Amino acid sequence: MEIEMTRVHRRTILQAAGAAIGAMAIGSLAGDRAFAQQATERAIIRRAIPKTGEEIPVVGLGTFETFDILPGEPREHLREIMRRFHEAGGRVVDTSPLYGMSEVSVGDFATELGIADDLFITNKTWTTGEWLSDDSHSEAQFRRSMERLWRNRMDVQQVHSLENFDQVLHLLRRWKDEGRVRYIGVTQWSPEYYDTMERLIRTGDLDFVQVNYTIFSRQAEERILPACADNGVAVQINIPFEKARLFTCVEGRLLPEFAAEFGAKTWAQFFLKFIIAHPAVTNVVPATSNPDHLTDNMGALYGELPDEAMRARMVEHMQGIEGFADTLRQPPYPGKNYGGVVTWPFRRA
Repeated sequence: MEIEMTRVHRRTILQAAGAAIGAMAIGSLAGDRAFAQQATERAIIRRAIPKTGEEIPVVGLGTFETFDILPGEPREHLREIMRRFHEAGGRVVDTSPLYGMSEVSVGDFATELGIADDLFITNKTWTTGEWLSDDSHSEAQFRRSMERLWRNRMDVQQVHSLENFDQVLHLLRRWKDEGRVRYIGVTQWSPEYYDTMERLIRTGDLDFVQVNYTIFSRQAEERILPACADNGVAVQINIPFEKARLFTCVEGRLLPEFAAEFGAKTWAQFFLKFIIAHPAVTNVVPATSNPDHLTDNMGALYGELPDEAMRARMVEHMQGIEGFADTLRQPPYPGKNYGGVVTWPFRRA
C-alpha cells in the first residue's frame, strides 16, 4: 500500500500541473526526444568539485531502494531510467553495497547501454563489528563493488553513514593514494551526527560529503554547508523529496506562479532547484523507480536557478501550506537501531 500511495501522490501532482506537464510531454516519445535535444542544445547546470575543479551535472541519480531488484525479475524500467538519465545529460550515480542489488543493476545496464565510461559513480564502504579487526572485509567489499559495477576504479568512495569512520578513512586514503579511488568522503542523513561531520570537514582531508538538505530540512545550512564552502569539500545531497512526503504536502496544488521565474514546471523541479541553488551544493541524487519521474527530475538540470531572495520566498510559500510542518515532522527513516545497523520499512519512490 505504501508503494502505491507514493506513486499515486506524485502521479496526481503531475496531472494537476496541467498545461505545464503537457508541454513537457513527460513519458511520451516526444518528451523523450525533447530532453535528448535539451542535452545537446541547452546548457546543463554543472558544479565544480572544489579540490580539483572537475565539473559534474548538478542532478544525479540515487539508487537506494529503487534499484534493488534481482536479475531475472522485471527490471526493464531500470534500464529505461538509466537510458533517459544519460540521454538528458545525467552522469552522477550514487549507490552502495548496502542497497541490495542496486550495484548490480547499475553495472549491468550501464554496460549494456554502453554508457559506463560516461558515468561518475559515488559509492560507499560499510564495515562494522568483528570485521574491524583488519582491512580484509573492507577490501573484499570494495572489490565486490567494482565487480558489480564493472569498474576498475571508483570515482568517489565514502564511509557509509559515518560507520566506524575513524578506522575506515585510513583505508580510503590508501586506496586514493594507490589510484583505485579518485575522491573520498563520508555520508550521513541525520543532523544528529552533524557535529562529527563538521569536525571531519574542518580538520580532515575529505573531498566529498553526502548529507540531507531539503526545502523543509535545512539544518545543513547552519554549519555543514558553510564548513564545506570554507574547506573546499564537495556536497552531495540525499533524500531531496523527504521520501516523497513533500509531494504529499502539495498534492492537488498548482505551482505558485513565481516558479516560472526560475523555470520550474513541476513540484519536483521546484524542490530540486531550491537545493541546487545553494552555492555550496555540488550535486543532488533523487532516487526513483519510475522513468517518467526521472524525466521530470532531469528538468531541474536546465534553466535558471532561484536567487537567495527567491529561495526565501519558496520557503515562505511552503510554510504557508496547511499541514506542511506536521506532515514532515517525523524523520525520513522511522526505523530502529539494531547493533549499529538501522532498519526501516522500505518504500520505493
